[in-house]
Amino acid sequence: MTGACGPRRSRKCPGRRPSGDGRSGVRGVARPTHARAWPRWRARAGGRAAGRYSRVSMATGRGRMLRPGCVGLQALRGSLRGGAAAWASAGAAAGRPGFRKGAGVKFARGPPVLKQYTRHGQHKEKSPICLVCLDRMPTEVLLNIFSYLDAVSLLCTGCVSRRLYHLASDNLIWIKIYSAAFSPRRPHWKVNSVEETATSVSLLSVEDKEAGHWKKEYITKQISCVKEALAQIVKPVNSYTGLPVKIKEALRVFGLHFAIILREKSGKEHIVQHVDLSFNDTSVTVVWYDKNWPHLTTLSTLELCGVTPVFADRYKPFDPRGPRWLSLIAKYDLSHLSKAAMVGCDRLVRAFCLNPGLLVGLWQKDDGLAFVMANLHFHRLVERSTLGSTMLPYVPPHPQGPFVDDSPDYGLQGYQLHIDMHGGGTFYLCSTLYTLFSSKECIENGYAKFMVINLNNNREHLPLIGKVGLTWRTTIFDGFIESCSFMDLTLLEEYRKPFWCVSSPVYLRSAAHPSDGPHFLGHTYYVDYMDSEGGVHVELVWIEETEEYFIVSLVLYLSVAKINHWFGTKY
Repeated sequence: MTGACGPRRSRKCPGRRPSGDGRSGVRGVARPTHARAWPRWRARAGGRAAGRYSRVSMATGRGRMLRPGCVGLQALRGSLRGGAAAWASAGAAAGRPGFRKGAGVKFARGPPVLKQYTRHGQHKEKSPICLVCLDRMPTEVLLNIFSYLDAVSLLCTGCVSRRLYHLASDNLIWIKIYSAAFSPRRPHWKVNSVEETATSVSLLSVEDKEAGHWKKEYITKQISCVKEALAQIVKPVNSYTGLPVKIKEALRVFGLHFAIILREKSGKEHIVQHVDLSFNDTSVTVVWYDKNWPHLTTLSTLELCGVTPVFADRYKPFDPRGPRWLSLIAKYDLSHLSKAAMVGCDRLVRAFCLNPGLLVGLWQKDDGLAFVMANLHFHRLVERSTLGSTMLPYVPPHPQGPFVDDSPDYGLQGYQLHIDMHGGGTFYLCSTLYTLFSSKECIENGYAKFMVINLNNNREHLPLIGKVGLTWRTTIFDGFIESCSFMDLTLLEEYRKPFWCVSSPVYLRSAAHPSDGPHFLGHTYYVDYMDSEGGVHVELVWIEETEEYFIVSLVLYLSVAKINHWFGTKY
């Protein structure tokens, strides 16, 4: 064999000074004569000479673990300065049998010690990687590479640069993805000539479309399929509450989750994904907290959005890095948060209520954001989380009553109320009240009054189980706000359709004067809620002997304008 410097006559390197005992400089380890035995010799020699030759100078020649050959000296000296690339080139130039390129070679920091791990094929260092700039590659090569990517990878690639965005939007690539995903399913495996002709014509006319046409068509079709699948999954309704039965399945299978957008006064946005999510009988409680939130004084608004994967499939696990679209559920003003109604506090935080259904916790020390909790009612939750846009929330249609009744109290009778009270996973009340009615004489100030629980009827009074309060937690702290909870109201009209549904934080407010009557021996508390469509007034009594609250009065108010619009009446 002929090397780079001439014939190979000896396996001993002329530049190496042999040790006195004819060995390699390491006592007890004989120097091999065959090139393939060098890796094992170096492993054994490295173990015995670890303490003695750990700091041997590379200029003396002692302890250097170099492969023999008169060609490799200069090249290997350069490899010590230049890295594993020079080592590979020297071995290839010398034509060493059994030489392994790249893998298993590394240079340690500090003294220039060369290490090689070849025992049992364990190469712990990767070969040097040649970085290739994709932006400098030819267009034809990139299009060929992109043709092997899926839709999610193509969308992610398009976010790198403007050139890659246009190349990743190629119509020929996307029409293949579109055809594979939404091809017509035929019972027979053969395709007739008409379909073949139509396919060829469509492929020929791909370039006639504007750039990114089939990409938009594919994304639009995917979103429509997701919405149709969600509409089908929430069709079954619970006869007990009048709400969809499979809300949990829809949120879990299709990867629906919730996010808040904190918008600063300067226009900067902070998008925070939810940390915790818990399901109740008729609502879902979503929690956000973070250690690096901006200060409240710099914030202007908070937007609550539903987040849905574009390529969601109930039969496949969703891709967490895939594209998503946002649907605005509610928008809140944070500039006057301190002036809002405070619903409770403890030694660490103060809790403020922002309707609809938002609870904001501020630190007692510096008024910074501690946590955000949203209680979302199940009624049209999927539609509100998917059918809105980033700027406008979903507006539900206003259905009217299915029949027109000649009764003088039509629209004021036959209601059913389901009420829940809970806080932090603990349920205090879950009850359904039937056959609620009112009359024209009970209409005052634009609201119809319904007496749900009568103060003078002891059989209607309801107990609250446990100590009423709201549990909160952050990354570091947790606590319990007494007399604060979430209240869910679900009102069904006489045809068992949801008429008015609301979820909101409430606070047990101490009354200045207790209720009249000798049978009330405890302190009286009030719970009030009111919006443009309705409201409730709840009166509770604290019984010291049993240490529990009792609801002794509950009055429901419904907007007359809503009743007239729903039933077509003119009250």
